[in-house]
Amino acid sequence: MTTVHTEPSTERIPGRAWTVRIVGHGRNSASVTCSTAACRMPARSDDLAALRAFAARHAAAHAKAATVRPNAWCHCGSQRCGAHPDTKTHCAGAVLLILRHDPVMRRVWSVEEVCETCAPLIPNATVLARAERPRRTPDRPTAQNPAPVLPSVAGGFSSPAAPGAAEPAPVRRSRRGSQRSRPRR
Repeated sequence: MTTVHTEPSTERIPGRAWTVRIVGHGRNSASVTCSTAACRMPARSDDLAALRAFAARHAAAHAKAATVRPNAWCHCGSQRCGAHPDTKTHCAGAVLLILRHDPVMRRVWSVEEVCETCAPLIPNATVLARAERPRRTPDRPTAQNPAPVLPSVAGGFSSPAAPGAAEPAPVRRSRRGSQRSRPRR
């Protein structure tokens, strides 16, 4: 199961999804399938509890091996938000890795890369990981000029300028005050 993404890219790529499913065969047997063809699954069995435990562990292994890609599109959005059809929204926010498992049906586990907006709208979803924010690179410096530090006194007011400090800014007068002193015509 190859799921680790190592090269950083700024190009948007489709969100990934892995689905592990228990498929029944008649009354007494079932098998486990995975959406990743390379995964090896156990043989058909009549021990449903063992198959459920295997399916849960297999979905968890996909989630553990996956690195959430910050440049991925929302998988839910690529499916026209079919996981939450009653709530329409626009995909936005950070990319999350979720696990969907309906405790009532108990047959399907899905691990998906979805957006921060869709994740809380998807029923039976648990957030497993969040994409790391891209680190700032030297070619995009963020020069921020700090505000000048003035000595302060209690109450948050500035103290008078110390000797050798820059001249304080002139005091501004309100335009209202000057407008009132004009005679009316």
